[in-house]
Amino acid sequence: MKITFGKIVAAAALAATMGTSASAQEYPYRDITTAVVWGAGGGTDTINRMIMAEMEKHLPVSINVINQTGGVAGSNGMVYVKNQPDDGYTLVGLSESNVTAAVQGGWDQKFDYWYPFIVGGSPDLISVPADSPYNTLEELVDAAKAAPGTIPAAASGAGSIHHLNLLAIQNGADAEFLFVPYGGSAPGQEAAIAGEVAMVVTSLAEQAALIEGGQLKPLAMLTPESAEIAGATVPSAFDIYDGLDAYLPLKQAIGFAVHNSASDDVKASLTAAFDAAMAGDTVAEWAAANNYDIGGQSGEEAQKIFNTLEANFAYTLQELGAATVDPMSLGIEKP
Repeated sequence: MKITFGKIVAAAALAATMGTSASAQEYPYRDITTAVVWGAGGGTDTINRMIMAEMEKHLPVSINVINQTGGVAGSNGMVYVKNQPDDGYTLVGLSESNVTAAVQGGWDQKFDYWYPFIVGGSPDLISVPADSPYNTLEELVDAAKAAPGTIPAAASGAGSIHHLNLLAIQNGADAEFLFVPYGGSAPGQEAAIAGEVAMVVTSLAEQAALIEGGQLKPLAMLTPESAEIAGATVPSAFDIYDGLDAYLPLKQAIGFAVHNSASDDVKASLTAAFDAAMAGDTVAEWAAANNYDIGGQSGEEAQKIFNTLEANFAYTLQELGAATVDPMSLGIEKP
């Protein structure tokens, strides 16, 4: 077979074209992995598996969800994703609780290291054991005012969003409860059912089954809106005490993020898929069935929400003596 100079030139040109095409493939051209920093079956894990399945419908690739747990406030998972290339092929599944990792020494960055997407969160409420003598928030607050610091209250661990909401209702209602920290929402709720504490502050999603099962009695939502649960209306604390808007609401922010240093093309592709997924019926139906509020914020809008949460959490932990790193040294301004 005779090989001419022209054929050699043509082959070289084809090879160059193929190489250019391969290197210029549009994102995403291979599967994406989302590493959730909390355990399988939890709220953050469940939300990420749901939203990734919906986003897949608007992308040419699959999104695989794994769990990278442990560390301080989910720091293991964040460090894992931080150490991956910022090419958009490894995302981190996270929540508002991760903003405390830096001041607790598990993470060395402000939260704006990430470019976040917020799917939503479940609103917090105050509930008491089913056999509690308190039937309204006013009755509970009046009792706390009569004997400051004696009524035990569970609200997960120090510095959690539930603890911050407990502090907010104390400040807004001018009452003092006895905070009893627990290792999570479930142990705190179990303590309330067992009568170890007189009240519990956790999310509606976490309490719903216990309320419907008659084990907890809801007194008030810590949001401007009331809620319907177990055939009854749970009133808003905002309608009971004026001025709560100075402290509340502090809501969960559950979703995922990509490196903030990722390219504009990566951010745009993820945003388009996220927006399309959030606009679908599946997300709305899932949220309604599981007592979650829809978020839908991304990028700069979501970063502002996380910045507010980060500042509130960081300085609350510092005041409680639970921060090992000065928030100011991280560039976190006091709210």
